[in-house]
Amino acid sequence: MIDLISLLQNLSNGLLIGLVYALIGIGLTLIFSVMSTINFAHGDFVVLGMYIAVLLSAALGWDPYASLLVAIPFGFILGVFIQRTILQRVINQSQETSMLVTLGISLIIGNILLLTVGSEPKSVYTSYASDTLRFGGVHVSMVLLFAGIATAIIAIALYLLLNKTEPGRAIRATADNRLGAELIGIDTKRIQATVMGIGCLLAIAAGVTLIPLLYATPTVTGPLFTLKAFVVVVLGGLGNVRATVAGGLLLGVVEVMGAAYLSSAYREAYGLFVFLLVLLLRPQGLFGKTVTRV
Repeated sequence: MIDLISLLQNLSNGLLIGLVYALIGIGLTLIFSVMSTINFAHGDFVVLGMYIAVLLSAALGWDPYASLLVAIPFGFILGVFIQRTILQRVINQSQETSMLVTLGISLIIGNILLLTVGSEPKSVYTSYASDTLRFGGVHVSMVLLFAGIATAIIAIALYLLLNKTEPGRAIRATADNRLGAELIGIDTKRIQATVMGIGCLLAIAAGVTLIPLLYATPTVTGPLFTLKAFVVVVLGGLGNVRATVAGGLLLGVVEVMGAAYLSSAYREAYGLFVFLLVLLLRPQGLFGKTVTRV
């Protein structure tokens, strides 16, 4: 018989981790919605965020979450730069071309990190790594709680941007119909660069929030997070930002529950199993496709 406190403990851990997964997936689905580009370098941006936190902690003694002050603007600038200098040149080519370009970007990022920081796994130790907050009989990790809060704040800011501002309306219009958006005077090239910047900063921010929990390696961790982003997006529905949040929460809960009640050795496999089930039974995702609304 499953203990209720244990169940709530694992459920809370799964939801908090799922929030970070959702943040990764939102960036991927935003880029696809506006640019029709599947970004195979998305997980490598997550790894960049992890290494930003590692380097700032080692050089300046910064807490990893303080690194968000540097990581977020860096991520946006990097995304805009990549869009302007590389992806804009192939935006009107076939999806296969843009996918190969993003795969090339992934290889470049991974190998630059390998040459500069080495292949040894790295993480950031925090003084509150083992601290917990108690809610009834449930103990919530401070690190997980901080990660979840940081993710929630960023997601709320994105919601306000997309739904309450003029640039947000321009983003949604470009995602709905790029030609129609151009006909009413929207600079779609600027919107695409902005969205690439947002997608990149979301991935980098997720990497910063995860580094106290995980180890980063240049050429292994990136593809793993790209795969997780695809799982999250497919679970919710490609192009559906709100459903991507639900997909991230579902993936986090499935992984934690599977590890707790089945076998921790196959933690990564449980999410893939659910992913395959959704592809077979509901390939449009659990919630269908809705363009860039959160």
